[in-house]
Amino acid sequence: MVEAEQRILLVATAKETILWRIRHATRDVPEAERPEDVSVERQFRKEDGAEREQIVARFAERTAEYEAEVRRVGHDELPKAIEEALKRRGVRRLVIPPYLPREWIPDGIETLRDAARSRLTNQELDESDGVLTGCALGIAQTGTIVLDAGRAQGRRALTLLPDYHLCVVREQQIVGLVPEAFASLEKAVEGEGRAITFISGPSATSDIELDRVEGVHGPRTLEVLIAG
Repeated sequence: MVEAEQRILLVATAKETILWRIRHATRDVPEAERPEDVSVERQFRKEDGAEREQIVARFAERTAEYEAEVRRVGHDELPKAIEEALKRRGVRRLVIPPYLPREWIPDGIETLRDAARSRLTNQELDESDGVLTGCALGIAQTGTIVLDAGRAQGRRALTLLPDYHLCVVREQQIVGLVPEAFASLEKAVEGEGRAITFISGPSATSDIELDRVEGVHGPRTLEVLIAG
């Protein structure tokens, strides 16, 4: 009982110490002042000055570091590369988002088309062999793919439930830095209220004993085709 009381006292003391430090550091701030009342100069970089080829190469390298499969292909090679990737994976039933370019869809594959009036069920998505989408952006700094539920992407569930995600990223969609990505997404978020998904490699998580589990909250396998 005494030990429990001592622990509570120590926690309370630590909390009070932190609060005191905050009050001491902000003692000269008027009570009526709000954060938006004071402009703060931001010193972080907002644009990447590297050459376009360097930015694309960095995106490919860092995306692959997350254990995603990454390939760079020419624009004219893209349909063939998609067909080969799906064949290599053994995909027969493929989820298709609205407005996916028709030339991306190979012949001989059963397509599960999602639409506003006839949405695929969660079971249909889960039982599919994979999903093929485009994207909104790629971020070279972090190797991240961004989806904004726009054309050739569809709603968020399409890329969360299937076990395999084949994503096409066009070179012109790749930005260098995270601030550049946020600036580009501002219209989609504030103007249209779209849901934004950031993807950094296949879905994976680790428990408290650091056992890695894949496919918990998204596809177990992510394959990326960077189209030049």
